[in-house]
Amino acid sequence: MKPAELTATQPAELAEAKPPTEAEPAPASQQVPAPPRSTHSPQKIGWFKRRLHRLEARISRLSTKNNFWHRFFSWIFLPLAYRSGIKFKHVARDSFSVVLPFRRFNKNWYSAMAGASLLGNSEVAGGMFVFGKCGGDYTVVCKHLDYKFLRPCYGPAIYNIHPREEIDPLVKAGGEFNLTLDMTVVQAVHKKDKAEPRVGKATITFHVTPKAHARAKWHRRLQRLAGKAKKS
Repeated sequence: MKPAELTATQPAELAEAKPPTEAEPAPASQQVPAPPRSTHSPQKIGWFKRRLHRLEARISRLSTKNNFWHRFFSWIFLPLAYRSGIKFKHVARDSFSVVLPFRRFNKNWYSAMAGASLLGNSEVAGGMFVFGKCGGDYTVVCKHLDYKFLRPCYGPAIYNIHPREEIDPLVKAGGEFNLTLDMTVVQAVHKKDKAEPRVGKATITFHVTPKAHARAKWHRRLQRLAGKAKKS
């Protein structure tokens, strides 16, 4: 059979088929109204909240500037850390040292450094390091802490902190990240020719989040709750 014959034998309704057209709009009674858009934006915050955010960032920066401001804000927000007397000792590019004084508040019943003080202040020391590196625009939360006691401590404790990751590229990326710190705890000695005995070691993981991201998450959560309340 020739191609011309094939064309001639096609049904007439296919030859007369009309090109597809747009569907006619449904009657107004059947149309579903679009959900109203939220007029609230995360960037649109009031004057009071803007001032509060700036004050919070300034306090965070001051708390890592020197020991005076750290002690002052610890007295207000962290009274137990204030009473323990923890303070900066040495800050370098890739290392950080914090001293925990050997005072009565930190001692146990047999005149040694209490294990709870060594363990609890290791988180404070690591948080001081992360805040000093990341700045006041980040929220720092301890995600995991593993502390191993090696021997009793009969003097001031020094926390030597070393990060596993490079912090500056993570901060420049502007997102959330996890930061792991290796910490060595030694007992301070007065004689320079005597080695500092190691009393403990710790591994701490912090989750660091920009405060702007945290506020945006909170805003989205409020919007979801508001949408569920309207549906119910």
